Amino acid sequence: MIILRLPRLLAATACVAGVAAWIRFLESGLVLSHYDAKAHLVVARRVIDNITPGWQQIGAVWLPLPHLIQFLPTQIDLFYRTGAFASLLSIASFTVMVWAGTRLVARMTGSALATLTAGAVLIANPNLLYLQSTPMTEPLLLAMLFLVVLWMYEWVAGPDRSGAPARLQWALFAAMWTRYEAWPVVAAAFAAATFTFLRQGLGFRSTLKLMGRLAVLPAAALFLFALNSRITTGSWLVTGGFYEVDPTYHGLTAKSLIAVWWGTHRLTGYVAESVALAAAAWLLVRGVRRASDSPGLIPLALLAAGALPFYAFVEGHPFRVRYMVVTAAASALLSGLAVGLIRHRVAAATLAGVLIVSSLVESPPWTLHVPMIEEAQWDVPRMDERRAVTACLRGHYGHEKVLASMGSLAHYMQELSREGFRIADFIHEGNGELWTLALSTGPAPHAGWMLVEEQSEGGDVLARRARDDIRFTNGMDRICAAGGVALYRRR
Repeated sequence: MIILRLPRLLAATACVAGVAAWIRFLESGLVLSHYDAKAHLVVARRVIDNITPGWQQIGAVWLPLPHLIQFLPTQIDLFYRTGAFASLLSIASFTVMVWAGTRLVARMTGSALATLTAGAVLIANPNLLYLQSTPMTEPLLLAMLFLVVLWMYEWVAGPDRSGAPARLQWALFAAMWTRYEAWPVVAAAFAAATFTFLRQGLGFRSTLKLMGRLAVLPAAALFLFALNSRITTGSWLVTGGFYEVDPTYHGLTAKSLIAVWWGTHRLTGYVAESVALAAAAWLLVRGVRRASDSPGLIPLALLAAGALPFYAFVEGHPFRVRYMVVTAAASALLSGLAVGLIRHRVAAATLAGVLIVSSLVESPPWTLHVPMIEEAQWDVPRMDERRAVTACLRGHYGHEKVLASMGSLAHYMQELSREGFRIADFIHEGNGELWTLALSTGPAPHAGWMLVEEQSEGGDVLARRARDDIRFTNGMDRICAAGGVALYRRR
């Protein structure tokens, strides 16, 4: 049947579109324009290329799976400097996301039109096309979450109650190890599945036993990450200290909720978001009222990803539109489901046409002027200015160690790889006692150079020390500064 082949055809289309988008963004110099794209490459590379190599270099702020996948490929200079392998991983993830999303729509609705609509809205989204061209971790997250909701739905809606399939368990583990947005989504998916089993009369004890088995791997992922965090940082979970509190949303729950809504429609468009919310409400009502429709609650778990940016904004984290990328992708999926929920063919076709046309009008896939691309270029002017610091360092460098905070200058470390610098040429937070000693006694006894980010959110730790304690820079001379970065040299 054509409906069963559509997800594969749409996935192939997504792959071709993804490669074409990557080529375009590469030619435009945008693949590595986002500072976090470069920082992710650094975290993966530093596992081996380091003064103190080892698994501890994975760190405890970002979740480990993307860096574990990349730590060997990034040792190859070409992949490290260009991000090519990481971009390939993102394109593959985009392809998987489209396949899983459209297969879910096909399974739930049996409508080819609904499946095509969901695929078209996903593939044509320029914000998703940009992210899947970069080393960012959101594409892998989307792939894992879409697989989770697909396989969770197929399991819950199917006849087999002997146990969850292994592929679902490993998808849950992978999602929990990719980005924090997965945590509330997984929790919501578990709640939806539990409700469905109880609603369909499985029984409390049997349901608890079944869901308990399913929870083993995601619980193990959470425990292992927390344990690694405890070992490497002394804290079970790092929740702050890497940003300056933004008063715009701090402590304001209603305004933070609006920020999540606003960021979502900026990434996906007003029409798709509005249709998606209407479809979500209908699926919720129908799933609660009728046991046979309860599995339809599972895709709604994707909307729970909005809980993380909502919490972050309330806590004072600066607004980032990419934090709503999961809810934006979920809107595309749910808008496709909305088409399938309409039984009148003309009305369904009309809605499908409106969704596709509005997506092309609100966010044309060929434009570079969309929120995600604009946000990714915030650092580009400073990157151009930092070339003066690079020239200054390169002109006098004699292979001495460089003290720099990876928390605020990881992206610049990656930029310096084009000048032949390795991560092992830097002393950073991942070097443990050596870093602590350099902070306590000053950089001069330990490093020939020091790089200080003077404009980062919250302030570079070295910048604060240099500002608050004049003795910290004893033996070091500030020789140049540009793009917010100051360069010190040992006398």
